Amino acid sequence: MEDVGSVVAFWALSVVTVGAALMVVAVRNLIHAVLFLILSFIGVAGLYITLSADFVAITQILIYVGAISVLILFAVLLTPRAARDNAETFLQVPGLVLAALVGVTIGAVVLVTDWNEATRGPFSETAEAIGEALLDKYVLPFEIASVLLLAAM
Repeated sequence: MEDVGSVVAFWALSVVTVGAALMVVAVRNLIHAVLFLILSFIGVAGLYITLSADFVAITQILIYVGAISVLILFAVLLTPRAARDNAETFLQVPGLVLAALVGVTIGAVVLVTDWNEATRGPFSETAEAIGEALLDKYVLPFEIASVLLLAAM
């Protein structure tokens, strides 16, 4: 039996993530879209935490929220306003029909698929396990990658 709190947190973060992702494509203001994208990335990081993948969650926050989102925000802010204005499009109805078709297809696949429940094994601290592996078994490839990244800077 799973902990009720982790199930509630998982579903709450799922709703926040999907809701923010839908708002990214629904909102017309690009700055607001980037802010909803950041919220979606944070929701994904929260989902990683509920799945006991703390290292992946921290990496998600550092790379996507801290770097990619800021890059997109700067690109939006530095683009001239005339290039960012969205003109009226006549493809809204075909787009809605296609989105509904994709949604129905995904729903049918979800309902037809026989989902096997994974057994939960003992989780170690992922960051500690990754650190020990990088500095013990994979120290040579780790050092080669660090020198390569240093040379690329």
